[in-house]
Amino acid sequence: MSKEEEVLEELKKIRELLSPPPPPPKPKNLFEEFKQFLEKYKVVGIAVAFIMAIYLGALIQSLVNNLVMPIIELFLPGVDWESVKAGPFRVGAFIGDLITFVIVAFVIFMLVKLTTQFGEYSKKIQEKVGQVID
Repeated sequence: MSKEEEVLEELKKIRELLSPPPPPPKPKNLFEEFKQFLEKYKVVGIAVAFIMAIYLGALIQSLVNNLVMPIIELFLPGVDWESVKAGPFRVGAFIGDLITFVIVAFVIFMLVKLTTQFGEYSKKIQEKVGQVID
Protein backbone atom coordinates (compact mmCIF):
# COMPACT_ATOMS: atom_id res chain seq x y z
CA MET A 1 0.00 0.00 0.00
CA SER A 2 1.41 3.38 -0.99
CA LYS A 3 1.74 6.35 1.31
CA GLU A 4 -1.16 8.13 -0.43
CA GLU A 5 -3.45 5.14 0.02
CA GLU A 6 -2.55 4.97 3.72
CA VAL A 7 -3.38 8.66 4.13
CA LEU A 8 -6.70 8.17 2.31
CA GLU A 9 -7.58 5.21 4.54
CA GLU A 10 -6.76 7.23 7.64
CA LEU A 11 -8.88 10.14 6.39
CA LYS A 12 -11.80 7.75 5.79
CA LYS A 13 -11.50 6.49 9.37
CA ILE A 14 -11.46 10.06 10.66
CA ARG A 15 -14.53 10.93 8.57
CA GLU A 16 -16.39 7.93 10.02
CA LEU A 17 -15.50 8.99 13.55
CA LEU A 18 -16.61 12.59 12.96
CA SER A 19 -19.84 11.81 11.14
CA PRO A 20 -22.94 12.29 13.32
CA PRO A 21 -24.72 9.19 14.54
CA PRO A 22 -27.88 8.23 12.69
CA PRO A 23 -31.08 9.70 14.13
CA PRO A 24 -33.02 7.45 16.47
CA PRO A 25 -35.79 5.46 14.83
CA LYS A 26 -39.24 6.97 14.78
CA PRO A 27 -41.32 5.79 17.74
CA LYS A 28 -43.83 3.08 16.96
CA ASN A 29 -46.50 4.32 19.35
CA LEU A 30 -47.24 6.93 21.99
CA PHE A 31 -45.65 4.86 24.76
CA GLU A 32 -42.37 4.53 22.82
CA GLU A 33 -42.40 8.27 22.09
CA PHE A 34 -42.94 9.04 25.76
CA LYS A 35 -40.12 6.66 26.71
CA GLN A 36 -37.74 8.44 24.27
CA PHE A 37 -38.79 11.78 25.74
CA LEU A 38 -37.95 10.59 29.26
CA GLU A 39 -34.57 9.27 28.14
CA LYS A 40 -33.64 12.27 26.00
CA TYR A 41 -34.43 14.95 28.56
CA LYS A 42 -33.53 12.85 31.61
CA VAL A 43 -36.83 13.78 33.23
CA VAL A 44 -36.49 11.35 36.11
CA GLY A 45 -33.09 12.77 37.09
CA ILE A 46 -34.43 16.30 36.93
CA ALA A 47 -37.41 15.32 39.10
CA VAL A 48 -35.14 13.71 41.69
CA ALA A 49 -32.90 16.79 41.72
CA PHE A 50 -35.94 19.04 42.15
CA ILE A 51 -37.28 17.03 45.08
CA MET A 52 -33.84 16.92 46.70
CA ALA A 53 -33.55 20.70 46.29
CA ILE A 54 -36.89 21.24 48.03
CA TYR A 55 -35.80 19.21 51.03
CA LEU A 56 -32.33 20.75 51.04
CA GLY A 57 -33.99 24.16 51.24
CA ALA A 58 -36.16 23.00 54.14
CA LEU A 59 -33.11 21.58 55.91
CA ILE A 60 -31.16 24.81 55.50
CA GLN A 61 -34.17 26.83 56.66
CA SER A 62 -34.24 24.68 59.78
CA LEU A 63 -30.49 25.20 60.23
CA VAL A 64 -30.95 28.97 60.13
CA ASN A 65 -34.05 29.05 62.36
CA ASN A 66 -32.92 26.49 64.92
CA LEU A 67 -29.13 26.91 65.07
CA VAL A 68 -27.87 30.16 63.53
CA MET A 69 -30.50 32.59 64.73
CA PRO A 70 -30.48 31.33 68.35
CA ILE A 71 -26.74 32.10 68.38
CA ILE A 72 -27.55 35.61 67.17
CA GLU A 73 -30.21 35.88 69.89
CA LEU A 74 -27.46 35.20 72.46
CA PHE A 75 -25.95 38.53 71.45
CA LEU A 76 -29.38 40.21 71.47
CA PRO A 77 -31.00 38.85 74.66
CA GLY A 78 -34.72 39.33 74.97
CA VAL A 79 -35.14 40.19 71.26
CA ASP A 80 -37.13 37.90 68.98
CA TRP A 81 -35.23 38.23 65.72
CA GLU A 82 -38.29 37.57 63.55
CA SER A 83 -40.18 40.45 65.12
CA VAL A 84 -37.46 43.10 64.59
CA LYS A 85 -39.06 45.85 62.51
CA ALA A 86 -38.00 49.15 61.01
CA GLY A 87 -41.27 50.96 60.48
CA PRO A 88 -43.53 48.67 58.47
CA PHE A 89 -40.59 46.51 57.34
CA ARG A 90 -39.87 43.15 58.99
CA VAL A 91 -36.09 43.45 58.98
CA GLY A 92 -35.51 40.45 61.26
CA ALA A 93 -37.40 38.05 59.02
CA PHE A 94 -35.55 39.46 56.00
CA ILE A 95 -32.17 38.91 57.66
CA GLY A 96 -33.17 35.31 58.42
CA ASP A 97 -34.17 34.78 54.79
CA LEU A 98 -30.95 36.42 53.63
CA ILE A 99 -28.85 34.09 55.77
CA THR A 100 -30.80 31.13 54.37
CA PHE A 101 -30.15 32.33 50.81
CA VAL A 102 -26.43 32.77 51.41
CA ILE A 103 -26.13 29.26 52.88
CA VAL A 104 -28.10 27.72 49.98
CA ALA A 105 -25.97 29.60 47.43
CA PHE A 106 -22.79 28.41 49.15
CA VAL A 107 -23.98 24.78 49.22
CA ILE A 108 -24.85 24.95 45.50
CA PHE A 109 -21.46 26.53 44.76
CA MET A 110 -19.69 23.71 46.61
CA LEU A 111 -21.73 21.03 44.81
CA VAL A 112 -20.93 22.53 41.40
CA LYS A 113 -17.26 22.86 42.34
CA LEU A 114 -17.06 19.24 43.53
CA THR A 115 -18.85 17.82 40.50
CA THR A 116 -16.60 19.83 38.18
CA GLN A 117 -13.50 18.51 39.94
CA PHE A 118 -14.90 14.98 39.82
CA GLY A 119 -15.54 15.35 36.07
CA GLU A 120 -11.99 16.54 35.46
CA TYR A 121 -10.62 13.68 37.58
CA SER A 122 -12.78 11.21 35.66
CA LYS A 123 -11.46 12.52 32.32
CA LYS A 124 -7.87 12.13 33.51
CA ILE A 125 -8.54 8.54 34.52
CA GLN A 126 -10.17 7.80 31.16
CA GLU A 127 -7.18 9.31 29.33
CA LYS A 128 -4.74 7.18 31.36
CA VAL A 129 -6.79 4.05 30.78
CA GLY A 130 -6.86 4.87 27.06
CA GLN A 131 -3.08 5.26 27.03
CA VAL A 132 -2.61 1.93 28.77
CA ILE A 133 -4.94 0.15 26.34
CA ASP A 134 -3.28 1.70 23.29
